[in-house]
Amino acid sequence: MKAKNHIRTTMIFLFILSLIFAKKSSAQIQSMAGPRIGVTIIAPGETADILNQNDGKSAFTTQYGWQWESRFTSGTEFVGLVEWIVVMGGMESGKLMPSISSIVGFRNANGLEIGMGPNLSLGGIGMVFGFGMNYTSGNLNLPINLVIIPPKEDSGFAVSVMLGFNMSK
Repeated sequence: MKAKNHIRTTMIFLFILSLIFAKKSSAQIQSMAGPRIGVTIIAPGETADILNQNDGKSAFTTQYGWQWESRFTSGTEFVGLVEWIVVMGGMESGKLMPSISSIVGFRNANGLEIGMGPNLSLGGIGMVFGFGMNYTSGNLNLPINLVIIPPKEDSGFAVSVMLGFNMSK
């Protein structure tokens, strides 16, 4: 049990440390931010029980939040990305279920994006994997992502579809 607590504390420390260094990086080329909305299906577990009054079934919730994106390495075929996404779920049920994710990945010239990183929520700390497309219209970016969060200690598997927008400067 001590090893689990040590690993959890180390991951939280690294999560906070990466936030500080990402904000101070001089390699940053472009920063963008914008709203995110989505829907999430959560497999049975503690998080689903919060939404379903402990009935042991999977749960469905909406998500509302904000995304900050930093683009690194301005290439012609690929762009490196660091994203921070803060969302609030459960509001349609009168619950507040915050979640924060930090994703490191890339986007190709066609808009395909893929990334992974830590996720901190009421269900605990774990990994998040994102796949999607970023459509552009002038300076407007319209990301559509499939987000997968594997099961955590007492929380079930979660799958989200997230939409948003932001503007290039």
